[in-house]
Amino acid sequence: MNANDAIRAAHAMSTTVIKSYCDDLSDAELMQRPNSACNHLAWQLGHLISSECALLESICPGAAAALPEGFAAAHDKENVGNNDPSAFNTKQEYLELWDKVEAATLAALEKQSAADLDRPGPEHLRGMFPTVGHVFLLIANHGLMHAGQFVPVRRALGKPIKI
Repeated sequence: MNANDAIRAAHAMSTTVIKSYCDDLSDAELMQRPNSACNHLAWQLGHLISSECALLESICPGAAAALPEGFAAAHDKENVGNNDPSAFNTKQEYLELWDKVEAATLAALEKQSAADLDRPGPEHLRGMFPTVGHVFLLIANHGLMHAGQFVPVRRALGKPIKI
């Protein structure tokens, strides 16, 4: 297994976990927060999608999927307190956009050589993610960083354990 294969496998695991946690949730249930100090699941999904695009653009300019107008702004830090369902997407829209964004990331990854992955990452990320490969790993694992917020919502709703 090479680095590209490992990154692709990590991305697939994140996608599997997030989609498993979402598959039996309704649009209304995506508006649930695991705690009053946490973001609701719809915001989480949008954040993961828009972050993936921004991170990919930072290492492969022009490679990220285009997001709908206003999507990134609806899921930025200024909107974490927004509880209006009409300001967010449906589960189906999030999942379709997830697939589109993921395909763009994986297509960009396919073009990366081992030397490309060793190039310095963006200056603003280098403290934690010093190379392009590290940023691709961040993209791949970002969903798992947020997956723990889905579990308490699922438990509160009486949903079955998925993983």
